[in-house]
Amino acid sequence: MAKKGKTMYLKDNELDVKTYLELRTAVSWRSLTKEQAAAAIKGSLLTVVAYDGDKPIGMGRIVGDGAVICYIQDLIVIPEYQGQGIGQMIIESLINYVEEIQLPGTRIMLDLMCAVGRENFYKKFGFIARPTDKLGPGMIKYIDKQ
Repeated sequence: MAKKGKTMYLKDNELDVKTYLELRTAVSWRSLTKEQAAAAIKGSLLTVVAYDGDKPIGMGRIVGDGAVICYIQDLIVIPEYQGQGIGQMIIESLINYVEEIQLPGTRIMLDLMCAVGRENFYKKFGFIARPTDKLGPGMIKYIDKQ
């Protein structure tokens, strides 16, 4: 599915390893091996890549079980395109996908790990920052294997 903007549009489930690694590098994220990148793409429920013409300029992924919980992962917009609505196009596409796969009569959790200082961007789409009075903090553990 391609969603067209001016010259910018989205493509679903066409993310390749080269594009994934290049977009991660463009925002100075930790390097991955090609094997890691391939496994991450394969394990995604949905990948969305934003293009300006033929140039990949951003991406996002949905991971999870598709029934109880999904995560927005790797929301990236390369620096020279930030602030132009690309992130909004990507996140709206990801949210729409989760709403479409949600089982009737159920609640699904859509989570993400937000970079410091980006909370207000996500709040515009109905996400809440944790912790709250009833919800503990989002947490993470890194596991390294040599």
